[in-house]
Amino acid sequence: MTEQDFILLPYPNTLESGKITWESPSNIALVKYWGKKKDQIPENPSISFTLSNCKTITTLSFSKKENITNFEFDVYLDGEKKDDFKPKIQTFFERIEIYLPFLRNYKFKIETKNTFPHSSGIASSASGMSALALCLMSVEKQLIEKVVPSSAPDCYRDETSSSNEYFNQKASFLARLGSGSACRSIEGDLIVWGKTNSIEGSSNLFGVKYPYKIHDVFKAYQDTILLVDKGKKQVSSTVGHNLMHNHTYAKNRFQQAHDNLEKLKTILESGDLDGFIALIESEALTLHAMMMASMPYFILMKPNTLEIINKIWKFRQETGLHISFTLDAGANVHVLYPKNETSEILEFIKNELVAQCQNGHYIYDQIGFGARLIKN
Repeated sequence: MTEQDFILLPYPNTLESGKITWESPSNIALVKYWGKKKDQIPENPSISFTLSNCKTITTLSFSKKENITNFEFDVYLDGEKKDDFKPKIQTFFERIEIYLPFLRNYKFKIETKNTFPHSSGIASSASGMSALALCLMSVEKQLIEKVVPSSAPDCYRDETSSSNEYFNQKASFLARLGSGSACRSIEGDLIVWGKTNSIEGSSNLFGVKYPYKIHDVFKAYQDTILLVDKGKKQVSSTVGHNLMHNHTYAKNRFQQAHDNLEKLKTILESGDLDGFIALIESEALTLHAMMMASMPYFILMKPNTLEIINKIWKFRQETGLHISFTLDAGANVHVLYPKNETSEILEFIKNELVAQCQNGHYIYDQIGFGARLIKN
């Protein structure tokens, strides 16, 4: 697939108004994406678990308007109007207008809410932008689904798996132009983004389902998210990605990600939990090491982040249980473990780790299977 495949002929239908609701999950990368080129193209491939409980629910209302010179929209988070979100949506619309040429024809009301704290390292931009992209794709599908030109993709002809594949690919493609990691939130359970020789069918343009054998132990993996700091990050992910340009260690880091994806294929197939733990913890610490080695340098981990990591290491050594951690671009800790060890590990989390969380808050989550249309 190329960018041209996502540009359709003029729409044969018109819509006066409507309302669509999608919910889309966050995701947690195992091999991290850090650094990007022009047009949200990743410098290195990544792979993520799609989550289940951490999600964004977005309702898109739209009505036809006469003036098509500008984009017109309002954004609400938890019922409160958020004009500070508008510049990011404006940029998003400008990037995707060539692929969704109806955007200037409607006034949009974007109402969104999260099941987790915004801007705190749980990839709210991933779930938020993917939910919005899916809403917009549903509008496009209505504009073209009844009368289909012969050159239109099969996705608008029926509800077969091939049609869903195109819909999901274009939604992922659009979401990427809003937030890179958002392209990994459309589907589940393991999603790869970024072209690499290790994964057949991988693409820089959109996320793809991991195509190889996965051991049963990884099909119901658990993720308890410890909310160390629910405040807004002092350095945004966008700024952090840009600091990878001319980074002293960038070239080696990008190659490391390719190598780790190749190693992970064997681990996922065999169920090698020790190998999995070593790889994902190394990836998490490498991500934050790249931040600390940037110029200017910055640290997103907090003292309690390190306290939690050390407690996890000690508990794992003492018990032999397969508890591990990973981090996104923030202070919060994702505690990962196999489902059959849930009882002992949750008891440890509640007794030893929750005290390091802000107000004792944490989220119990697990691997999920992608976004869901709620109302169309």
